[in-house]
Amino acid sequence: MRTFFLPLALAWGLAGAALAAPAADQPMDRSLLQRQDLPYRFSSLQLDSADGQRHYQLWIGKPLQAPPPQGYPVLWMLDGNAAIGALDPEQLKRLPADQAPLLVAVGYQTPLRIERTARTYDYTPHQPGLEEQKDPLTGQPSGGAEAFLQGLRERMRPAVAAQVPIDPAQQTLWGHSYGGLLVLQALFKHPQEFRHYAAASPSLWWGDGLILGQAQGLEQRLQGHRAQLLLMRGGAEPGNPRQPPGPEADQRARQLQGQLAQVPGLALDYHSFEKLSHGQTLAASLHYVLERLYLSATQD
Repeated sequence: MRTFFLPLALAWGLAGAALAAPAADQPMDRSLLQRQDLPYRFSSLQLDSADGQRHYQLWIGKPLQAPPPQGYPVLWMLDGNAAIGALDPEQLKRLPADQAPLLVAVGYQTPLRIERTARTYDYTPHQPGLEEQKDPLTGQPSGGAEAFLQGLRERMRPAVAAQVPIDPAQQTLWGHSYGGLLVLQALFKHPQEFRHYAAASPSLWWGDGLILGQAQGLEQRLQGHRAQLLLMRGGAEPGNPRQPPGPEADQRARQLQGQLAQVPGLALDYHSFEKLSHGQTLAASLHYVLERLYLSATQD
């Protein structure tokens, strides 16, 4: 097991100058979609949830290089509106032509960077024993993670594959905060659906650590499948949004590390972004995943 510390100068460059969390009404940064100097061309796809209550916008970044015989590897990015704005154009230019992934940003049909109501429902697990499923932080409806993952598996992935050839054996799911929580649920419940699970600043506090219990039985569900978990946190973020950062902030992350360290078939890497806050870790983690999985000479 390895812990990686991003050099401070690089970390600040990745995260940008803003120190505060983005405002709730911050518009989506769409500038990347219009650039013609990138080795990617973007198209879009719109889908609704099975119950018709949430409306998804998928941005599909297709490499200019022809696909390999088995299809493109795919990087699925949750909070797609924010992810598009966080991608680094210069990093995309450096991706090797034969390793560049298909980029699929799974966002929402809104001009905003974050669609808080929809993501709160989509990215949170069901809480057993509660008649009313509500987010403990905002009081909004929650508990739709399994329905969202089913929609990704049964509707989003086939819709993307109908447009671009994809390699089903090289799929990565990345998410930050509540999105990181969903990535962990995907790993614990469906460990054979992705090759790489990238959970950045996952909300381990949610439901009083509910997600930690879902890790039980992971070895049996893997059934010989090899998967990798990239678990990432900012060194200056709290363990709970209602608490200040402190030495106990990553207690649950370390607990999860211990739980998963000996699971056969699971490669676990813990990445710490020194001095970065919760909000800053979104961009830093996405850049790190691209660097680690598609730019590094050695891949797991």
